[in-house]
Amino acid sequence: MKLAILGGGGFRVPLVYGAVMRDRGGQRVDQVCLYDVVPERLEAIGEVLRQLAAEQPDAPKVEVTTDLDVALDGADFIFSAIRVGGLPGRTADERVALDLGLLGQETTGPGGLAYGLRTVPAAMHVAERVAAICPQAWVINFTNPAGMITEAMQRVLGNRVIGICDSPIGLGRRAAHALGHDPDRASLGYVGLNHLGWLNELGYDGRDVLPDLIANDALLGTIEEGRLFGAEWIQTLGSIPNEYLYYYYFTRDAVASIRGSAETRGEFLLNQQRAFYDAVAADPASALGRWRAVREERDSTYMKETREASEARDAADVAGGGYEGVAVAIMAAIARNERSTMILNVRNGSTVPGLPADAVVEVPCTVDADGPHPLATSPLAGHQLGLVQQVKAVEQLTITAALEHSPRLALEALALHPLVDSVTTARTLLSNYRSRHADLDELLR
Repeated sequence: MKLAILGGGGFRVPLVYGAVMRDRGGQRVDQVCLYDVVPERLEAIGEVLRQLAAEQPDAPKVEVTTDLDVALDGADFIFSAIRVGGLPGRTADERVALDLGLLGQETTGPGGLAYGLRTVPAAMHVAERVAAICPQAWVINFTNPAGMITEAMQRVLGNRVIGICDSPIGLGRRAAHALGHDPDRASLGYVGLNHLGWLNELGYDGRDVLPDLIANDALLGTIEEGRLFGAEWIQTLGSIPNEYLYYYYFTRDAVASIRGSAETRGEFLLNQQRAFYDAVAADPASALGRWRAVREERDSTYMKETREASEARDAADVAGGGYEGVAVAIMAAIARNERSTMILNVRNGSTVPGLPADAVVEVPCTVDADGPHPLATSPLAGHQLGLVQQVKAVEQLTITAALEHSPRLALEALALHPLVDSVTTARTLLSNYRSRHADLDELLR
C-alpha cells in the first residue's frame, strides 16, 4: 500500500514513519511518499527517514516530491499535516492575540481561528485533488485546527476524511495507569470537539472506574490533568477535561504565563527547528541523531505554560499519547478489516445531541473496512454542551468565511468566540491578522 504524507517536511513526520515500520501485519504500507512545498525541509526529513529505514531491512520505500499530484497518484491512504504559512505564520497568530491581552495559542481561541481561515482554502484544494486523482483513498487529517479542517474537507470527500489527535487517548491511558489498570483493556467514554472534550467514563471489567480516580486526590496528582486542573476542580466537574480546556477554565492564568515567557510556543519551535534544519543541511549524516535529540526537548516542553517553572513534564505523560499509533491503527483496521476502537474526529450524525448532523465531533468510534462508526455517548452536561455549541458555531462560521471570502463572517466568528471579550477587540484582531498575513488579507478581499 502507498501512504502519502502531506507536509512531509514537518518535524514530526518520522514518528508516523516509525509507526508504519513497526506495523507487521500482512497487508501494510510498503511505500511512503513525502510531499512538501519547502524542498530544504523535505530533503532533511527524507534523510531522517532514510536513516531510520537503514535500521530495518524491510522498511517501506521512501520517496519525496514537491508535486501534490505525484504524491497522491496511487495513494491508498493520505496523512495530511500541512502548516500554511509555516512556523512564522503560527508565531503571528499567537502574537496578534497576545498583544491584545488574549490567549495566543495556535488551535484555541483567536489564533486558532486565524490559522483556520488561512488553512481551509489549502485543505479544500487538497480534498479536490484527492477526489480527482485517488477518490478511493482515505484521508487521515492531523492538520490543525483538526476538527475544523476535517469538517471542511468532508464537504468534498465525505466520511473518507478522518481527523485524529493524540490528546484524548493520552488522557484515557494516563487515567487507566493511575488506577493500576491495563489501558489496552479500558474503554473510554469521551465526548466533545477537538481540543475541547471531557473524559466522562472509564470502563474496566464491566464497570465505570472513573469515579474511583476522581474521588482520590493522591491518584489525581499522578496524572498531568490532575496537576493541571487540581483535584477540587475535577471533582466539581465530575469528569476529567482535555488538557486544552485549561485555556477556557484558567484563561487569565494561561495568558499571564504565556505573556511572561521570553517566547511563545511557536517562537520556541521556530528557533529550534531552524537550527535543526540548518544543521542537517550542513551535515546530512547527523540527521537521525539530531532529530532524536530535538524531539526529546520538544516533547518535554509541551504546554509548559500550564506548569510551574521548576516542574518537569512526567515521562509517562510524554509517552501517553501517540497520534502516529492512531494513524497506523486506522489504516490497519480499514485495510485488513481489523476491527478496533479509538477516539476520532468524525461526522456527528446523531451521536452528540444538540450539535448539527454535519458537525465534526471527537468521540469513540469502532473502525473496520468501512471506516469509522461513532459509538453512542453519554449526554453532555449543560455547561459542557453550551461551550461545545458555541465553539462549533464559531468553527462553522470560520469555514464559511474562508470559502466565501467574507470579512463579515470572519469578524462574526472572532467576536462570538468565548475567549474574545469584545466585538471591538474582534475588529482589531481581524485587522491585525490581515496586516500580518498577506494571504489572509487577499482571501478576505
